[in-house]
Formats: sequence, C-alpha cells, structure tokens
Amino acid sequence: MKQLENKRILLGVTGGIAAYKSADLTRRLRDAGAEVRVVMTRAATEFITPLTMQALSGNPVHLHLLDPQAEAAMGHIELARWADAVLVAPASANFMAKLAHGLADDLLSTLCLACDAPLALAPAMNRLMWSNPATQDNRRLLERRGVRLFGPAAGEQACGEVGEGRMVESQQLVEMTAGLFAAGSLNGLNVVVSAGPTREAIDPVRFISNRSSGKMGYAIAAAAAEAGANVTLVSGPVALPAPPRVVRIDVESAEQMYEAVLANMRDCDIFIGAAAVADYRPQQLAQHKIKKAQTEVSLALERTPDILASVAALPNAPFTVGFAAETENLEAHARAKLAAKTLDMVAANWVGQGMGFDSNENALTLFWPLPASQDSNVPVDRQGGSMELPYAAKDKLARDLISVISERYHAQDKT
Repeated sequence: MKQLENKRILLGVTGGIAAYKSADLTRRLRDAGAEVRVVMTRAATEFITPLTMQALSGNPVHLHLLDPQAEAAMGHIELARWADAVLVAPASANFMAKLAHGLADDLLSTLCLACDAPLALAPAMNRLMWSNPATQDNRRLLERRGVRLFGPAAGEQACGEVGEGRMVESQQLVEMTAGLFAAGSLNGLNVVVSAGPTREAIDPVRFISNRSSGKMGYAIAAAAAEAGANVTLVSGPVALPAPPRVVRIDVESAEQMYEAVLANMRDCDIFIGAAAVADYRPQQLAQHKIKKAQTEVSLALERTPDILASVAALPNAPFTVGFAAETENLEAHARAKLAAKTLDMVAANWVGQGMGFDSNENALTLFWPLPASQDSNVPVDRQGGSMELPYAAKDKLARDLISVISERYHAQDKT
C-alpha cells in the first residue's frame, strides 16, 4: 500500500464501543508506512485510554481544545495543517450531527472544520441510530460536502442486534484511506529532480555555496516516486537520506550537476530543477589553501552552466519545471524566468526571514505560459496561468506540486 508511505494521518476517535478497534487501526496504518497522530473526544476516553493510543501511534494523544500549551502555537490549526488526511473512526451519530451542522465545541470537530485535507468518517452505532432519518439526513449533507463515508458494515453489534452500523474492519479502513490519495498519476514516466546546493571551490578548503537544505527537492523526488514515476535525484551536498525507490546521484559543483542532469535527459519525461545552483564560480582554483596574509582578497567570478535553460532547449525537451526563490517582486521575476528560459512551469517562493531555506514548511506560487482558454483538459480551478499552493509541510506541498505537474504534463500531451 505505497499510497500511505510517509503520509500523515490524523485519526479521530469518538465515543462508542468500536473505539477499541482504533488501536488495531492505528497499528495497521503505521505498518502501511503512515505517521499517525490521534485526537480523542472526551467520550472516547471512556472506552479506550489515551495511553494505549499514544503507545501504538508513537505520538502524544491530543485531547483538549483549550490546552494552554498547545494553544500557544494554535494547536488545532497546526494539527489541521499537519494532516494529509483525517480519518474519524469510529464516528458516532453525535459527531456526524455536529460536523454536519458546523459545530466546533471540542478539538476534533474544530480541526475538521479548519482542515482542507481529505476527510473520511467510519460510522459506528446501533442499527436504529444509523437508519434514523436525522442520521441519514446528516449523512447525505456530509457527502454532498465531499466528506467520505467508509461504511458502516452490517453484522452483529455489541448490543446484540444485527444490521447496518458496525465499524468497517481495520484492514479495509486502511485500504480505503489509501484510496484517498491519487496514486499512479506519473506511472511509467521518467522524472529527474535536482536538489540541494552546489559548492564552487575557491581553494582546497573553501567554497562558494547557496543556502539550501535540499528538503524541498527531496520531498518532490519522494512525491514523484509515490505517483509511480521512475525518479533520478541529482543532489548537491545535503544531510538527507535518499527517499525510497529513488536513484540518487551525488554531485558537488554546478558543472558536475550540469553533466549529471544532461546525462539523464535521453529518456526523461519531466525535469524538476529544485536545486539552488550557484550562478557564479571562481575563475581560478587555488592549488593550496589561501593564507591570511593580505587584508583584502579579490575573487574573479565567471558564470556557471545554466542547467534549466540547457534542458529546456534540448530537442524533444522534457516537461521542464524551474524554481524561483525571491526576496522581492516574486511574480515579475518568476514570469521573467519562465519566459527567458522557455520553461513549462515555474514554482516561486519567498525566501529570507525564516521562509524557504532550512524550514520544514513552505508555500509556492506556480506560473505556466499556457492561456486558460486553450487548456480545457485541466480543471477550471487550475486554469489561468497561475496557482497558489498554500503554506504547508514540504512533503505535503511536494505532493500538491506533483499533482499539478501531472495535470499540466498530461494536458500538454492532449493539446
């Protein structure tokens, strides 16, 4: 179930005898590769202890909306931003009613309203409660709003009655949760991603470099692999492990990155240039360490190869995506880069003052040259030449970016 690898699943547990199944569900979600955080309602703690869920999830269990420690960092908002998907299992009739009518009087209901990630409910209740017209009205209302309902299943219930109302079994819930994530959108495609900084040597111990942790590029490579692509990651010097199912090529200088990228272009379908490549390098490399004998030292610099422009200019060039890290005039600079290098897309982000570099979160604005009027193959909300990907964890942001790149790539094939 590769769709759940490295996914962040927020598991909500509400009051009901089926809460005991949430322990097994947590274990199975983790076995499938997901990171799980648990939020419990007060009623849920009457059926299963937070300590049990903490031990199984490997994370602290969240219980209170007005926890002073959590609220100092707006805890419910942080949880909502953290989640790739929210699964409430079991979901009681009471919780479904609250959610249907927008009530937010506890942590779980509040974060469900504050989260834009996919939301799924696994109903569990007495068969008569499930068939009650009020519950069915709430079900229909929630489904119209895009909430997924997993179940309920039919069978013998804890109360001794038989009928619909049982919570779906854990393994099936894991499979249904995996289905929330689009997988295979890049099946069989060859994707090359560049990531991290380059180092341009001054002497044997000193170099010029850029501020880049490589986190965004590595997250993009992982997201492309999750989407079914054959991924080659050309990486500058970073302190990160290679993502699963990704071929990593380590380089140091801009010249080495240029050569490694171009060597992998023959069968490349999509190139994503997320690396912070040095624009200049010293004209001459000192053979020995430069001694501190002078008050001033001058360095003559020359341009490094332009990797993005070179890839985009290739015959039968791949779909080419560049990055623009800006401290001012973000849109103007991004659009200029898009046009000057004839790219298919630019992902622009602000840097400086805690944004971008070294951070685990980011936001992107995407720009592409195709007019909306010619782009009927892409959903309306993604037409128009630009799109905002809001502030989120970089792995989540990478999945969103890959989703848009996939749409643009396939739309280009059909035009």
